[in-house]
Amino acid sequence: MGIGTFVKHSSRPAVAMSKRARDGNGDLILVAVIIALGIFGLLMLYSAGTDFSLQTYGSATYIFNKQLLWMAIGTVTAFILSRVDYHLWQKIAIPLMATTVILLVAVLINNEVRNNAVRTFFGGSVQPSELAKIATIIYLSVWLYSKREHMHDFQLGLIPLAFILGSIGGLIFLQPDLSAAVTIFILGWLLFFLAGGEMRQIIVFSVVALAAGWLVVQFSSTGRARIGSYIAGLKDPLQSSDHVLWSLEAIFKGKLFGVGIGQATTKLIGLPFSATDSIFAVIVEELGLVGAAGLISLYAVLAWRGMKIASKAPDSLGSVMAAGLTLWITFEAVLNMAVMVGLLPFAGNALPFVSAGGSNLLSTLAAIGILLNISRQSGRAAPAGEERKTYSASIDLRGRDRRRSVPRTRRPANHAK
Repeated sequence: MGIGTFVKHSSRPAVAMSKRARDGNGDLILVAVIIALGIFGLLMLYSAGTDFSLQTYGSATYIFNKQLLWMAIGTVTAFILSRVDYHLWQKIAIPLMATTVILLVAVLINNEVRNNAVRTFFGGSVQPSELAKIATIIYLSVWLYSKREHMHDFQLGLIPLAFILGSIGGLIFLQPDLSAAVTIFILGWLLFFLAGGEMRQIIVFSVVALAAGWLVVQFSSTGRARIGSYIAGLKDPLQSSDHVLWSLEAIFKGKLFGVGIGQATTKLIGLPFSATDSIFAVIVEELGLVGAAGLISLYAVLAWRGMKIASKAPDSLGSVMAAGLTLWITFEAVLNMAVMVGLLPFAGNALPFVSAGGSNLLSTLAAIGILLNISRQSGRAAPAGEERKTYSASIDLRGRDRRRSVPRTRRPANHAK
């Protein structure tokens, strides 16, 4: 059964640790993929960030050691969250979102300027906009689940959703962090769609979002510059931004099998942000198209397992949350790689599990922990005495259901599929 079939309980208490959450083993394929991505990421970060780390911090291993520390913290966080029943987020979603808003406001007040933007605390160690992404997914999953009976009411569905996304996205845009703000809106659109939002509301949401995006670009010098260089690059690759040109040169040097780990030269002579935004270009130069294909395959397996978990979740809260977290990680990966080859306008999104950045790594591993907890409860039937309803989503994301109908209640199956 695809993600288009959501199973949800009309009433289920939020508990910190249920017996069902303890008994499951979780998705071992997903665990294996995350371990592979983590090891690969540390290896490539060491190669890509050594020179920059030495020049900036006076130590060739400073960035690597810091990433290793965040990897350890994130792994412990993922382990803990994999043992905590995901229904607990129903109780703490509001405090979580409130804390996120406070941090986004505080970062503007703190005014710590790095790379012409105000996005971080503690010398760049904490970036609230990264934490806001996972917080938004969790909050909207809980909010949409609680509003599932009123999804087709503009006043109770779309308008409050737009206000939530506008508030979070607006605070992030003020930093300015255009790519993170856009990510927040796209995640909101996806969650609304997956939760069973009516097609006319989805269309209205899309039109308004596109209009707002156009206005933002018109009044944002950063947005105009990125769109301008992107359009110029589509017409003539040689007119692309310097960032993309250096990236394309690295990819050209890598050819099929790469120049070897640690042997890339583009990262030394001009490729900006080689340990963060541009690390995919370093990967292709050192490991070639074969290495890039291997990395893309790992993300594809992650997406497959995440959507599989979503399709087997015990209720629609788990389904929407699992799908949202999976699509977020996949979207970040696709966006980062597409930007490096000039397929999309430049964005500062990290490459999950690979790019240097403690906030992004911690948030991503936390998302994996929640996914694993949902997977541990996969396929479980509703407890005796609980009413269960099954909803058919607008579009089956796995392509088995070609209908474009509004979700509607139908008879419950004998067990979760």
